[in-house]
Amino acid sequence: MQSKSSPKIVVIGGGIAGLSLAAAVAGWADVTVLERETHLGYHASGRSAALFTETYGNRLVRALTLASRQAIVGGGFVAHRRGALHVGWSGDDAAIDRLAGELQALVPSVRRMSAAELNALVPVIAAEATCGGVYEPDAVDVDTGKMLAASASALKAGGGVIRTGEDVRAISRNGSAFEVETAAAVYPADIVVNAAGAWVDLVAAMAGLSGLGFQPKRRTAFLFDAPAGADISGWPLVVDLHEQFYFKPDAGRLIGSLADETDTEPCDAWPEDIDVAIAVDRIEQATSMRIGRPSTPWAGLRTFAPDRTPVAGFDPRLPGFFWLGGQGGYGFQVSLTLARLSAALMRGAPLPADITALGVSAAALAPDRFLVPAATP
Repeated sequence: MQSKSSPKIVVIGGGIAGLSLAAAVAGWADVTVLERETHLGYHASGRSAALFTETYGNRLVRALTLASRQAIVGGGFVAHRRGALHVGWSGDDAAIDRLAGELQALVPSVRRMSAAELNALVPVIAAEATCGGVYEPDAVDVDTGKMLAASASALKAGGGVIRTGEDVRAISRNGSAFEVETAAAVYPADIVVNAAGAWVDLVAAMAGLSGLGFQPKRRTAFLFDAPAGADISGWPLVVDLHEQFYFKPDAGRLIGSLADETDTEPCDAWPEDIDVAIAVDRIEQATSMRIGRPSTPWAGLRTFAPDRTPVAGFDPRLPGFFWLGGQGGYGFQVSLTLARLSAALMRGAPLPADITALGVSAAALAPDRFLVPAATP
């Protein structure tokens, strides 16, 4: 538990990024999480397809993911051993071979799958329609609700506080500390963590800082019924090699998506009918499935930094202002590692050895990389 001299940390954002960080620092800091919505994980975290895959993202994202496996698996957050399959089509042989080689170098369990093997695993894709694929057998579905709840429970057990329905209105300095104002209260803080998802640049502006160029991107998904009589329990996530669509089992039905990344403003994302229709058409063209009218379409925002690598670190322009953003479509698979890493940065401690052993450095994640150095007189 904290002492009276414990630093006060206010975390803005109640998604998995902010909650996991808050839980990681609750043992030595006085932590308050402020969430603008009435419940946690409302936006990106609550709308994620949540697959833990070690082959997704750039080199640094993959390293952060590798460092997270033990926390995900050992923490009991695996909902299903799913697997992930990148599917190639006629003429994609060379591209599939190249992808298999690249991914095997990172994850040895990845293997090249023949057209016949692919058809046996996912019968709705005809063997004659595909050149085979690249299969990652150890990808798993993540229980996102359980992860969010575990972080919230750990935070509260450490004496932390969560305030929902409190939209931050202003961030100001009072001497050497911050004051974070909502309609309900003013919260003093030694450290302000900007984990506001799609709103990170807007939160920075409240503190008088220019943004780093984060871009929210809308992704659309929907549910549809499995083919009559089909056993889909063993199907993996199926991703088109050219990222034109994906589908995967979910609670006896299938999730489908256009795998779109449509630039948008920060908002409560809503699916566009045309995006759903295009996704349905692409899945039907690639498989023997006939979807008809899907149900329960939704959209979420995946927010990326300009280099598509997460940002974690103090802003050199404003001491005590800590960025934690840009987790994009990787949030649940990297958040626990970024929380440990960020906690070390806040305490001025070395980064955990298991993280640095994978080639992750503080500089590679720091906001400094997007800031233009001041001109030398």
